[in-house]
Parts: sequence; C-alpha cells; structure tokens
Amino acid sequence: MEEKIISTKKNGMAVLLLTILLYLGAIGLLVFGAMNDSETWGIICIVCGLAYILVGWIFWLGLKVLKPQEALVLTLFGKYVGTLKGDGFYYVNPFCTAVNPAATTKLRQSGDVGGETNPTAIAIKTGVDAIGSATGMADKRISLKIMTLNNNKQKINDCLGNPIEIGIAVMWRVVDTAKAVFDVDNYKEYLSLQCDTALRNIVRIYPYDVAQGVDTTGDGSPDEGSLRGSSEIVANRIKDEIQERVKNAGIEIIEARITYLAYAPEIAAAMLQRQQASAVVDARKLIVDGAVGMVEMALEELSKKQVVDLDEERKAAMVSNLLVVLCGNHDAQPVVNSGSLY
Repeated sequence: MEEKIISTKKNGMAVLLLTILLYLGAIGLLVFGAMNDSETWGIICIVCGLAYILVGWIFWLGLKVLKPQEALVLTLFGKYVGTLKGDGFYYVNPFCTAVNPAATTKLRQSGDVGGETNPTAIAIKTGVDAIGSATGMADKRISLKIMTLNNNKQKINDCLGNPIEIGIAVMWRVVDTAKAVFDVDNYKEYLSLQCDTALRNIVRIYPYDVAQGVDTTGDGSPDEGSLRGSSEIVANRIKDEIQERVKNAGIEIIEARITYLAYAPEIAAAMLQRQQASAVVDARKLIVDGAVGMVEMALEELSKKQVVDLDEERKAAMVSNLLVVLCGNHDAQPVVNSGSLY
C-alpha cells in the first residue's frame, strides 16, 4: 500500500463560513416563507429552508483539524483516498471516514498513559470523545511524534542457560501511515510483539557476564561480548532486529536502550556469591603478586647494600615472615628478637 499525501484541501475555514451563511440564509427563508405562507413561492421558501437545515450539517462532517505532527488516513466507501498530514483546517468529502485500528490500543508508552482521576474531567473527556465519534474523528488521528515504548520485563535464558530478567525502552514513530493502517491489523500491538521477539532472539546470543569460549559475533572465534559489558552493542543489535521486523508496518525505530538487567530471583543469590568469590580471588591474586615483588625487592636491596649476610635457610624464613605480614587479613603483631641472629 502506497501512501498518498493530501495537501491541497486547507480550505476548511472558507467552507465553515459558507455553511454558516447558508444556515443563516435558510433561517431567513423560513421566516420569509412563514410571513407569506399563503403564496406558492412562500411555501417553496419554507421547504427549501427546512430542507437545508435538516441536511446542511452533513457538510460539517468534512471539516478536519490537525495539529502539528498528526495525520489522518481517509477512506471513501472502503477505498483509500489519501492521508492528511501537517497542521491546518481541512475540508474533505463529508462521506470520507478516518481509519486508525490502533486508536483504542493502550500500551505502556508515551501518549497512551491516562492519569485522569477527577470524575468531572473524565466525564468531560468522555463527552468530547462522544462528539468526536459522531464526526468520525475521535482518536482517529495518527501521531507522527517520537514515542517511547516500555514493555514489561522478560525472563530469558542467556547463552549459558542462566535465567535473567531484562527490559528495554524503544523510541519509535510512524513514517508511512498507509502501511501502518492497512498492512498490519494493529500497528501498536504489532510493534510490541516484535519488540519482545527481537529482544528474546538477541539476548539468547550473549552471556550475562564475560564467559570463556563464547562467540557472540558469529565470526567463529570466542570474544568478550556480554549483556552487562556490551550494553551499547546489544542495544544496537536489538534496534536493528526490531527495525527489520517492523519495516512492513511503516514504523521507524530510532533507538533502543536496555532499562533493566538482572539475574532472575531464583539464581540471584547464587550468582552474587559467585561474583563475591571471584572478586576475593582477584583481590588475593593482586595482593600475592604485590607481596612477592616487595619480598624480592627487599632481598635484592639487602644483598646489594650488604646490610646482612643471610644463608638460604634464613632467607626462606624471612620470605615466609614477610609473606605472612603482607598477605594477612589483619595487622601482624611484631616480635622483637633481642638475642643473636643465630
């Protein structure tokens, strides 16, 4: 379905003024005819005036008002006639109807969250919607603004089989109204479903943390890609995956971002212990490497400056004592040797 833009019908104000003048003229005919109801032409004036009053409101159905970044898809007796885009006061065929199958669809996204709690405000809004429904325009406008879709968090297994919870926020907008309305049943629900599917497909490729022997790029060699450490790369792949799936719905994906990432509750405690153990091992390794370097430096300085001549047994004892002091969790208690070294 190819989109057809209607941009030459911004004459709504002229038609509105004309219909008002015609209504005033019809009322004048009724009054004039009533004053001369005994004459034939007086009866004709009454009939003409009454006829226009009864059917003249039909012309008002063709008046359409659009704000910036809004569009209206119009059909005439089931045939697509075009799309109104751009702000303005339009007049189209009164028998054209606006089509938007996603008009009543409410997702967790900007523009769909209703925060009205005041009964009076709700009643007023309901009345406005009812009036709009009578003119075939209630909530039929398609927003062309950038919107943010924030789907529910999903529980997905990563490439190692660990269950994780992840959520994303997707920035999107409609770029082809004809495809959005006619090529899919409901473009909002379609987008939401494709976001969930794309997220699941991409997350299954990556581990939560860096793992050995995992290929996340598909080039056949292991790499260090992970959900936690490569969030930008993962987000871009999710964006491309969603765009590929929704291009036939006239939707453009501007950006996708990971908003929530954590292990599932059933393994969160075990994974926390694993991370703590890994951190302890890394810290101990760093401490031992530093301690060995310090002992080596001490022995070299003692030997270089000939401060004391130590045999291999005394060197081993000194190394042992220094390692205990440097690698211990608590401060060592010094023991002063007041006797002979030997």
